[in-house]
Amino acid sequence: MRAIKFTALTAATLFAISLSACGSDSDSTKDDTAAAAPTMTTAAPSMAPSMAADSMVNFGAGCAAVPTDASNKGSFQAMAQVPVATAASGNPLLSTLVTAVKQAGLVDSLNSADGITVFAPTNDAFGKIPAADLKKVLADKKTLTSILTYHVVPGKLTPADLAGTHKTLQGDDLTVTGSGENFMVGGTASVICGNVQTANANVYIIDSVLMPKS
Repeated sequence: MRAIKFTALTAATLFAISLSACGSDSDSTKDDTAAAAPTMTTAAPSMAPSMAADSMVNFGAGCAAVPTDASNKGSFQAMAQVPVATAASGNPLLSTLVTAVKQAGLVDSLNSADGITVFAPTNDAFGKIPAADLKKVLADKKTLTSILTYHVVPGKLTPADLAGTHKTLQGDDLTVTGSGENFMVGGTASVICGNVQTANANVYIIDSVLMPKS
């Protein structure tokens, strides 16, 4: 009888141990599954670069004049790597603007700004101003600074954010109208190449120089 009891007890103990082992395997499987789960959640963010790239597409007929060779300092790719004043200095459409920015002593201020939108007049835009008047403005640092800062808005405005009234760094409000790829700035300037990226700014190249009210 004792042998039978002992045998029964031993069998019961082994059965319990077997069940415990099976439970341990099940828990281990659960742990492995739980550990694997986070790797599946990382798939969604991989879409972000593509979405971001889509939101940065340039638009406008004037973009055709921007160099396409990525090694050119004035290309979209090159401008995206450097701050805005430096980026403009490599763009052949903006050499007069760059001269004006240097004359006003705004290069460092623009380059160090943390997220701005710049409405950048082309050389032809400055060409609409009589030569004598332009020379006079370039020689008057206070007036020149007022004009240039009227072309700058805090924050990096995407095309979706562009329409509306915005406070400029100069202090006056600036109104942008339009939608899609057609925008008017200040009621006088058309965006000819929009959503140009630099390291710290979104740039909208325009065909007229904006004049502040004050």
